[in-house]
Amino acid sequence: MNKNIKLAVAGAVLALSATADAGIIIPAGDWTLDINGNVNTFATWTRQSGDTGVKGGGIYGAYDYNETGTKTASNITTGLLPNYLAVSGSTRQNDLDVAFTISINPGSSTTQSGIQSAKQENRQAFLTFGDKSWGSVLIGKNIGLFAQDAILNDMTLLGVGRGAGGLAGNTTTTGRIGSGFMYADWKAQVNYTTPNFNGFQATAGISQAWDAWSIDTTASATGTRSATSSNRGGASPAIDFKASYSFAANDVTGKVWTSGTRQNVRGLNAGTDTDAWAADVGANVNVAGFGLTGYYYGGEGIGQTHQLLDGFSYVDGAKRDSDGGYVQATYVLPTKTKLGVAWGRSNLDRANASDTTGNTEDTLWTVGLYHPLTKHLNVVAEYNDAEHKVTQASTGNGEAKARGVSLGAILFF
Repeated sequence: MNKNIKLAVAGAVLALSATADAGIIIPAGDWTLDINGNVNTFATWTRQSGDTGVKGGGIYGAYDYNETGTKTASNITTGLLPNYLAVSGSTRQNDLDVAFTISINPGSSTTQSGIQSAKQENRQAFLTFGDKSWGSVLIGKNIGLFAQDAILNDMTLLGVGRGAGGLAGNTTTTGRIGSGFMYADWKAQVNYTTPNFNGFQATAGISQAWDAWSIDTTASATGTRSATSSNRGGASPAIDFKASYSFAANDVTGKVWTSGTRQNVRGLNAGTDTDAWAADVGANVNVAGFGLTGYYYGGEGIGQTHQLLDGFSYVDGAKRDSDGGYVQATYVLPTKTKLGVAWGRSNLDRANASDTTGNTEDTLWTVGLYHPLTKHLNVVAEYNDAEHKVTQASTGNGEAKARGVSLGAILFF
């Protein structure tokens, strides 16, 4: 199975085995092809409430703007992990291990009669070359380095998380993104990964610089979007890194990691040229069926959900500080069902007194059950309790809440 699907399964530490099986292997001359992926769909029911004029966190509303009272929403949708079809190939040539991966990622939900296609993405298109003696080089589009381990260890990766109430028709829901960690995203990049030194491994490289942009949550029912920078983000590429140490001793296994990103941003409203940055640290430990994960991040100008979204005040381009993290505990029952409980929070501070968006705080409680029906098929049930608070905004303080349940299945091949 392609590397990132393996990471998604093993990192989430849920109902599948710690090492994912390969997909459909096809020998093809000098090459070995691997066709792999997953299919998942969930039925969701969400009860939403909140104050008038409070949008539900980042770009994903837990509550509709300018509505009062309580409303419910039900959807049938893909979860946080998109449907995935990937073709990978590998070969050994001229003392180099050479490989590639290309993927397509269709959503499984529809929103209107006569419109039979949900959004579709192409998250991966990259090549690698290297040797175990000196490491490997990756060129192309792949998952970002910053916050990669945070999302791959999050249990909502194989479920729904928040966002189920208002995201029908999207490729995925949002899981814990913006409520404990930021989205690692899928970036055009060039990076180098070291050999594995007895459990320690590091990756560093550059990725395409992005524009900073913001959502004006006070302007209209949909929220107006205004770019706060231009010229493809900055004067130079973003610089990214991650490092980790994996260990195993008797019945104890685990991993400790850190990652970060830094990017120049120019063309802001105030005409300034500045940097956005973020860094994190996390750990996961597993023993005798128990699993525990802890994570923390912080940054400036980086935003709260998507990187460089709402990281700068749209009034004058000043930086906004952000931080957050999550804790998660899991236990495998005698029935092989995995039970998980997690809590996370993300904070985004107003830049200054002129920043009318105010301070935001998003929290999410998740309780999940993940049961393997077969070696590759799992049924998943989740309960999510999300809350979004805004303080010191131009429209006053407010909060929105969303409580939901979901039931579905995810199949890996």
